[in-house]
Amino acid sequence: MFFQRLEDLRVDADLTQQQVADILGCKREVYRRYEKGVHELPAWAAIILAQHYQTSTDYIFGLTNKRCPYSHSF
Repeated sequence: MFFQRLEDLRVDADLTQQQVADILGCKREVYRRYEKGVHELPAWAAIILAQHYQTSTDYIFGLTNKRCPYSHSF
């Protein structure tokens, strides 16, 4: 499930749930519920986390196993 990726990304970055909650501007308990799959992660939060972890929202949501973000060619 994709919410496991939230925990994996956080642990790999050596962050606490409180630190990630601070990044998102929410309470730790709210973030914990996202990480445990109790509540769905909002799109705005996925975007912020993808930028912070330098990955894609597709990776966070489990649509790809490729952790590196897409290359942007405009």
